[in-house]
Amino acid sequence: MTQPNNTPRCILALDLGTTTGWAIRGFDGLITSGTASFKPGRYDGGGMRYLRFTNWLTELDRLSGPIATIWFEEVRRHAGTDAAHVYGGLMASLTSWGELRGVPYEGVPVGTIKRHATGKGNAPKQAMIDAARARGFSPADDNEADAIAILLWAIETKGGVR
Repeated sequence: MTQPNNTPRCILALDLGTTTGWAIRGFDGLITSGTASFKPGRYDGGGMRYLRFTNWLTELDRLSGPIATIWFEEVRRHAGTDAAHVYGGLMASLTSWGELRGVPYEGVPVGTIKRHATGKGNAPKQAMIDAARARGFSPADDNEADAIAILLWAIETKGGVR
């Protein structure tokens, strides 16, 4: 979906985690992706990871935005308790950031993303990396590959904007 002047709207896709994968289609239509680490430092308090994440979102919005819509990987089951806590904290930070700015956000089930990218809803991490590479991207890891897959799914099935 485009703005009235046919300029593509800025869409952000996230694979939330300590190493967060991200992909963004800017207002210029170009897709950029990468990873951002929110690993706490040795002397950080418990909330610093989430404060850094919120500040990172704000900076991304300032440099590449304004962000029109955010899509994120909706994880229902985690391998460990720590991963679940980190995901929950990042999701709370993301949703409150979006609410404060009136930016719509929506989760996409893991199986939906994997099926769209690879044809299999339970595709392994390497298959997601391979699928992103087949589409012309060079993801550094599975986090970035997942974010690229979310963005492509949003653009191709939802027009990108919620």
